[in-house]
Formats: sequence, C-alpha cells, structure tokens
Amino acid sequence: MTTSDLTNSRELIAFRIGEQEFCVDIQAVREIRGWTAATPLPRAPDYVQGVINLRGTVLPIIDLSRRLGLGAATPSARHVIIVARVGLRTVGLLVEGVSDILTVADDAIQPTPDVAFSQVRAAVKGVIPLDGRMLSLVALDDVLPELQLSEAA
Repeated sequence: MTTSDLTNSRELIAFRIGEQEFCVDIQAVREIRGWTAATPLPRAPDYVQGVINLRGTVLPIIDLSRRLGLGAATPSARHVIIVARVGLRTVGLLVEGVSDILTVADDAIQPTPDVAFSQVRAAVKGVIPLDGRMLSLVALDDVLPELQLSEAA
C-alpha cells in the first residue's frame, strides 16, 4: 500500500454473531478479553447482560446480538468481550469471537441497502464485501447512544 492508500483506509476488528460477521473501528477498541460472567442489574435494558469488575472499574456488558435484533446470546467459553470506548463511556460488547483485524479502503465500504429497516441502517454504517463474505460495519455511537448507556451503568 502507498501512503495515500493508508490515509484513505481504516483498520477494523471483525467478529462473529451467529452466522453473521460484523466489524468495528479498531480505534474504539481498548482490549479483547475472554468471557466473564456478569452480575445482572435490576431494571436494566434487555440488551445489558450485566456488569463486571474490570481492574476496579464497573463495566457494563452489552449483548450485541440482542442489541442488533438477532436474539439473545447464551454466553459460553468461546464468547469474548470487546472492551470499547463509545462516546464518553467504556463498555464491554459480548460477541461470539473475534476473527480478523482488517485494513479496508474507505471506498470498499458500501452504503447500507435502502431496503433495510431504519433500525438496521442506524446500527450499520455500511457493508464490506471481502473475499466472498459480507461484513457489516457497526456504528457503535448509534447502537449504544449515550442516553441509553447512562441508564445501563
């Protein structure tokens, strides 16, 4: 890649939820850790799995599968938590597993199709066709707006 290619590209972390692949901007990710059981919070939104203690900080765990409307996850040893910065908060995103770190040219990201529901278009910034597979680029700011996060934590 040339220098101009690097300025028009972004690094993404790809992960699985069910049979689908998604990705988020690597700059939002602080760490990736194994599944740790979360302590449920009363009256939390249904997509909040609970909270864990991360080095002295209470970290809300978001079931990204449920939040994206794909059904609730049943966490197992293969699941991981992507610790990400969303707005002014740090949250844990429960996913089935991280698969890749990708460098993708900005022009390879195609717009979310118009046939998608408005909730899908709000959650997915774009679609990336890559090596015979399709990855959805998740818009963390839209999936987990600051107002809803303040309810969770």
